[in-house]
Amino acid sequence: MNSTDVASEIRAYVVAQFLAGEDTSDLTGDYGLIESGVIDSLGLIRLISHLTETYAVSFDDIELGPDNFRSLDAIADLITTHSTAGVA
Repeated sequence: MNSTDVASEIRAYVVAQFLAGEDTSDLTGDYGLIESGVIDSLGLIRLISHLTETYAVSFDDIELGPDNFRSLDAIADLITTHSTAGVA
């Protein structure tokens, strides 16, 4: 699984769950999801639940900081890191 595929899936999820019917042309990989208000605290919990179910990953407390969820690219990097860390 590469980060481009992960980012595409996460983007589709964010659009469907948080931006349905909205113009999503500005939603690039580095767009500030939390900063812009696209995802709030409840939305972040929903997103984390989606990620743990979809990618079979779990996060430790340190990883749950806002830096890892600030953008689609940051989230994809986090998931990709987990995926490659589990492969030995």
